[in-house]
Amino acid sequence: MTMVRHRTKAPARWRLFACGLFLLANSPIAARADDGIVDVVQAYRGCIAPSPLARIKAAIGWQKLTPKPGKDMPVPAESSFSGFNTTVTYGIKEPLRSTLEACVPAKLGNVLAFYRTELGKLGWQEKPDGAVVAADHAQLAFASPQGPALLKLGRKNGNTSVNLVAKNSDVATKSNIMPEPGEAALVFANSSDNEAVLTIDKQTITIADSQQHALRLDLPPGVYSYELRVAGHPARADTLTIAAEDTWELTVGPDGNVQSLFQLY
Repeated sequence: MTMVRHRTKAPARWRLFACGLFLLANSPIAARADDGIVDVVQAYRGCIAPSPLARIKAAIGWQKLTPKPGKDMPVPAESSFSGFNTTVTYGIKEPLRSTLEACVPAKLGNVLAFYRTELGKLGWQEKPDGAVVAADHAQLAFASPQGPALLKLGRKNGNTSVNLVAKNSDVATKSNIMPEPGEAALVFANSSDNEAVLTIDKQTITIADSQQHALRLDLPPGVYSYELRVAGHPARADTLTIAAEDTWELTVGPDGNVQSLFQLY
């Protein structure tokens, strides 16, 4: 696999976490879902086509979308499916990252207008840079009171799909996983009793076992090849695509198996 790097003038820096991230060893993240949904992403991908009546209403624009009460992020009450996930870190009550997935039997333009209105009521400011609005998809960036946010809309099975992600910059800073300005970050932790060795960006780092600290690697945004070797397990080679202002986590589980890459921030 070929590694692509941007703006790299010197080797990226590994940093020990100031706080004891044994929380990474015990599953660094606790993901919570609304409405008892265990696998939000799977349910979202299986979004069913709306009823014939809902299709007619969507086609002629009869709906006046209204927000579902009692939700942390706005979601139309008319949604055929909605799920809300939060990512939290040990010892901090506020979520680090919040994600809303929904399917709405309505025109994309109606859903876009709903979110512009409802997010504006929450003090979110739309950022014009990089905004995309087309007939079958839209993408808008926002600055929320807590941090950056991104709204993506698309068309699926006669619905408008919603993906809304909001980050909490204060929590990321307190957790020591906030990327440097214009940079990205990768958290590497080993929660097993075996030695784990990660090679990425022309560097090799070893974490002997779960008793050692987790490490954070600051990286320029780009696509990276990496190899992770754990004693007693086959080596794993893969790629990571990481964008500016994002933080991802790569963890070796207690059984020595490599857990799936997870976006922390």
